[in-house]
Amino acid sequence: MSKPVVLRLGAVKYAQEAWEKLAKIADVVTIEDSTTRPEFLKMCQDPNSAVSKAQIVSRTFASVQQTGRFDKELAQKLPSSVVAVCHNGAGYDQIDTSDFADRKIQVSNVPELVNNATADTHVFLMLGALRNFEYGRRLMLENKWPSGGAAAGAPVGHDPEGKVVGVLGLGGIGRAIVERLKPFGFKKFIYHNRNRLSPELENGCEYVSFEQLLEQSDVVSINIPLNAKTRHIIDEAAISKMKDGVVIVNTARGAVIDEKALIAALKNGKVRSAGLDVYEHEPQVPQELLDLPNVCGVPHMGTHSVETIKIMEEFVVENVKSVINSGKVLSIVPEMKNDAWAKDQKPLV
Repeated sequence: MSKPVVLRLGAVKYAQEAWEKLAKIADVVTIEDSTTRPEFLKMCQDPNSAVSKAQIVSRTFASVQQTGRFDKELAQKLPSSVVAVCHNGAGYDQIDTSDFADRKIQVSNVPELVNNATADTHVFLMLGALRNFEYGRRLMLENKWPSGGAAAGAPVGHDPEGKVVGVLGLGGIGRAIVERLKPFGFKKFIYHNRNRLSPELENGCEYVSFEQLLEQSDVVSINIPLNAKTRHIIDEAAISKMKDGVVIVNTARGAVIDEKALIAALKNGKVRSAGLDVYEHEPQVPQELLDLPNVCGVPHMGTHSVETIKIMEEFVVENVKSVINSGKVLSIVPEMKNDAWAKDQKPLV
């Protein structure tokens, strides 16, 4: 009996052992780094290509360079044998899930394992933005210390005490952030989700409307997925409703913020400072934004740690194994959870 065929898109950094074990029960197929989208789509339809035999596809965020978006065209061109796409990441905005649901292809992500590393990054950026650490660091690198005076001339920052943190998206990452922030002495935590959470998940956070969150927060903490409804949710109109001198921190997806509106607000002082791990058109970041000293920014490093990358990669392998043995992924994306066809999948062996 032939082994199930797994198409692995993207490099493996730390989970080689897990993939080696998987290779004992599955044929793992890869493509060249130089592959283009047209070439990939052709492979999917070419009966002489191993890609055309794939039953499960695993993919990384970076593999978009070879395949392009997992959109309607790609969903339709994938081999008819494909039953699941296992994505390595919590965010899966590169995948148009409705088009894969139309073909009854399950999509899974890595929803919980990123929480701690992302929350650590968020806290670092929030404190840096509050205290103007990036401002001072830049001045020091420009040899403005001691000539610039105290802190090389950086503006005096603010402590967390007495500040209201508005958490936009109190999911797993949002809750991990709140747990880390509590010892710093913030006045209170308010949050907005599409629906109010149960009291045990709220963990002392107060549920408010989106408008109330904008109006009451000293710090806006953004932790929502990117989709059609959340794109540019923080735009010029939303920023205008915020307090003067608000701090904005985003480790979710760049395009939930209208970057042009943010830059304008950072320049005119409406937004005092920002902590950013993600950008609207990354890896391209506007020079205008990079030049602002009141931005504490890093290049999408939220999960950039050996331990987190390893457990994420290993979880993708577990999702693949689950499809082989049960027909179902372990962590199907929320949009597909209630689909009857997804609950009726059969093992591949």
